[in-house]
Parts: sequence; C-alpha cells; structure tokens
Amino acid sequence: MVSIQKNGIFREEGMGMERYFNTEGVCDPQLHYMVRLDDRAEEIKRLFVDRGKYFVISRGRQYGKTTTLRALVKYLQRDYIVLSTDFQEIGTAEFKDEDSFARAFAEVLVKAFHGGETEISTKEFAMEPERMEKKEELTKPFAELAKKAGNVSLRELFNRISEFCGKVSMRVALIIDEVDSAANNQVFLDFLALLRRYYIDRENQPVFYSVILAGVYDIKNLKLKLRPEDERKYNSPWNIAAEFDMDMSFTAGQIGDMLQEYEKEKETGMDIELAAEEIYRYTSGYPYLVSAVCKLMDEKIPFGKGRGNGKPTWTKEEIGEAVRLLLKKNTPLFDSMAKQLDSYGVLRQMIEEILYQGKQISYSPIETATNLGVMFGFLKEENGCVAVANLIFEMALLNLFTVKEALESEAFRYGQRDKNQFVQNGRLNMDLVLKKFVEHFTDIYNGKDEKFVEKYGRKFFLLYLKPIINGTGNYYMEAQTRDARRTDVVVDYAGEQFVVEMKIWHGNEYNERGEEQLADYLDYFHLKKGYMISFNFNKKKEIGVREVAVGDKRLVEAVL
Repeated sequence: MVSIQKNGIFREEGMGMERYFNTEGVCDPQLHYMVRLDDRAEEIKRLFVDRGKYFVISRGRQYGKTTTLRALVKYLQRDYIVLSTDFQEIGTAEFKDEDSFARAFAEVLVKAFHGGETEISTKEFAMEPERMEKKEELTKPFAELAKKAGNVSLRELFNRISEFCGKVSMRVALIIDEVDSAANNQVFLDFLALLRRYYIDRENQPVFYSVILAGVYDIKNLKLKLRPEDERKYNSPWNIAAEFDMDMSFTAGQIGDMLQEYEKEKETGMDIELAAEEIYRYTSGYPYLVSAVCKLMDEKIPFGKGRGNGKPTWTKEEIGEAVRLLLKKNTPLFDSMAKQLDSYGVLRQMIEEILYQGKQISYSPIETATNLGVMFGFLKEENGCVAVANLIFEMALLNLFTVKEALESEAFRYGQRDKNQFVQNGRLNMDLVLKKFVEHFTDIYNGKDEKFVEKYGRKFFLLYLKPIINGTGNYYMEAQTRDARRTDVVVDYAGEQFVVEMKIWHGNEYNERGEEQLADYLDYFHLKKGYMISFNFNKKKEIGVREVAVGDKRLVEAVL
C-alpha cells in the first residue's frame, strides 16, 4: 500500500477509513460524516467572490466558518489564486507594531501561496516546466520583506502585495480566518484601514480582487472588543463590506442527507426523516450542535436499544438522551456562552426576560443586546421578535441561570428537600410536583405583591423543579406559546414529556380558553394529559389542585 498525505493526514491507498462525526476542528468528507457544502461554496463564489466583493463571514463560535472556507477554496482555485490565511498563525507579540506584523504577514502569504494544490490554482502554472521556481520568484518580494534589514511599514507590505498581484495572470482572492482574534491591537486596525483603501482603489493598482474575512465579530462590531478608553482607535466607517446574509445553519433535509450516508455504512435501521427532524427540532441546524448530537448517538447511545433486536433506533427518546448528555458536558461553546453573558449584562437581562417572563421583544438589529446575541449565535429573529436560537441553547441557558440563583433560592431548597418522593419506578410524578409546589408557594412568597409574583412566579416554579429532575431531565420554554400571559414549559424526563402551562389568572373566560389551547397543544406531543399553574390574585380564589376533562384530554390545574 502507498501512503498518501493530504491536509497533513496520511492514508493508505486502497484502504477505507471508518468515518465518524467530528466536533473538533475542520471537517473533511473523507474522514467525517458531514453536511456537504458544495452548493453553499458555489453560491458564495457566484454571489460574492465573482463579483469582487469584500465581505465578512461573521457567525457564532463553532458555526462551521473554517470548514466552509475550506470548501470555498476548492471552488475558487479553479478561477483564482487563493491566499488562504489565518490570523491565529501570527503570534500576539507580532501584533505589537507595524514592523513585526508586516514581516509576519509576509511570511504567512508565502506559506499560503506554497500551501499545496488545495490552496493554489493549478492553471497559473500548469504548462510551466519549472513550476516551483516560478512560484518562488513570485513570492520573492514577500520573502525578502520578511528578512529585510531595518523597519518595515504596512505601506511597504501593501506595495509588495500590489507587486505580486500585478505579476500573476489570474485574479487573487484573499481569505483571512479568525480575523477578530487580535482586534484590540492598533496595528490590526491600521492593517484593515489600508486593506480597505487599497481594495477601494483596486482599479488603479493591482491588489486582491475579492477579500473574505471570517470571525465572530463583524467589522462593524469590532468596536465592541475595544476598551472604552481605546475607542479613538476606531476611526474608520468600514462601509465597504458587502452584507453576507447567507443562512449557514443546516436544514432538516441536509441533516437527513448526512444521516443517509451514515445509514449506508452502519445499517442501524433508523427512520432517517424522523431522526433528522428531531435533531433539527433541538438544534435549529446549528452546525456544531448537529454534529455533537449525532456523535453522541453514534458513540454513547447503546445499539442494544435498537439495531439487531428488531426495535427502532435513533428514536425521539434516544435523541433526547443524547441532548441530555450534551448538556452535561462543559463544551467550549457553552463555556463561551457563559463568559459572554458575564461580560454583557444587558444581553443576559434580555434573555432572562424572554425566558422567565415571556417578554416579547421586537427585533431590531441595531439594538445593542439584540446585536450582541445574534452576533454570538445565541439569539435569532422569529416572527418579528427576538428568540433564543435553538432549544439546546435555551436549556443550557436555563441551566446556567438556575445554577447561579439556586444558592439563594428558597424554591430550590424546597425542591431539593422534596425531590426523593417524586420519582417512582423511574417515572416522574408531575401531579405530586404541582401539589407540593402549591403547598410551599404561600410559605415562600407570603406578602409579595402582584407585580413581584407576575415577574418571578414562573422562575420560582422552574427553580423548584430543577433539583427534582436534575441529572435525568431537562426543560425548555415553548416558543410557540410564550408571551407575557402564558408560557408552556416542556419537561423531558427519562424519555417522557410533560407540558406545563404557567399563566397569570385573568378570569374564568380566559382560563377556559387557556384549557382549550393547552388541550390542542398536547396533540403536537401526542399526549393525553397536561398541566396548568395559575398565579391568581383574586382574594376569593380557591387554592389547590384539581383535574378537569377537555375533550379527550385530562388537565391537572394548580391554582395559587
């Protein structure tokens, strides 16, 4: 067998490699099960690069930006010389001044040009017998600059870039990944300013035909990374970047296509369409979350539940178990989420209001908290309002909020004290949960005014529930029903689902409508039983738990 190296990985020719779901680094279709990005790369080339655009692929952490760039390079190399770079190749010390940065970036450009056939178009050199010599001659200005005696300026760097672009016969596309990794350095901002100026003037002097930057922060948001006293650094309008509004999340159909490839090799007997829809329901197509759930399904959920014994596999229950396992992990994505919320209190407050109070906040991309949440990938626009990006994020956020508040929460302490009595034969007794919560509510919140309970009542139930289901279950707020008056909580426990409607009492007529709405909503989950908690401020209210029938559904109602 012959060893073949590609992208730094050695493979034995003629020998297959077992593919797997990848959650670390760049995905390779020869090594990993992945959503194919050919159509996306072709569309980026057609709509942006071929039109000579300067644009930024700005998405949240682990959104597949680098994998997309790798796929894009393969499409561009047919018609362009592609200089694909990464600012993480440049050390922190090399951003200290123009001289250090200019030398370092010149070396990065040489490396990108000599980076192999996946980086460089073959057309430029296809008929050249002394191909390598020509490549070295073309990059000689960069190599000389890196070793030049005396100080090197950014302007000299760009003059060498212009010289290079003038010598080659093909158009040049520049890609810079992790472009925001050194955004708090003045030399970085000066570099972007010159890049902008040369790009604008590219009809008068050779330079990059198209510029593609990638990072979490868009150019217009780089100011957010500067300290307030350093905002003077941000002295350019940065108004040349084309809007990159392409949806980079995966559809249920794309997830299904990936699972189809997996199924051909593994023969699990899964219902591909059902599994794809369920994974999409939890992830909304966030690339890392899709891969993470699939990886857990493949490696951690035992085949004994399905394959080989005639039972279905990759079921809703099993996918729910994979989600629970994921939420127990301290992943870099969840860690980044917690850090961002600690850094931006206005974003945390907005998310808490959405989740706990059912507050409907109109979507405005220029509003600070909304802009931050969308940029980090935590939030999205849904029906004109701000919403959490996906169910997994919602569950992770609720877990984060409740853990931080648990130490000072009487509701949490009551739940922790009572928890052992609610699980019988592995099943959660939600009827008893509601009954006990009603008993404790008056003790905990005696004397609190209506506005206080209206604002925090739902949070207190979730804090009471948290220690009861912790480790075995999760919950999330159902976006379809969430508003200031009504919020449905979906509780997942050991593969069983419970829908609990929490609402403020607004009279018998409103309550009856709520019963009908909940009964209809239970059909979505194929459930015959639902739960209601009414926070009632009527002095003549009858506190307690009762059961009512609505059509063929049974509703357990708690009034407190």
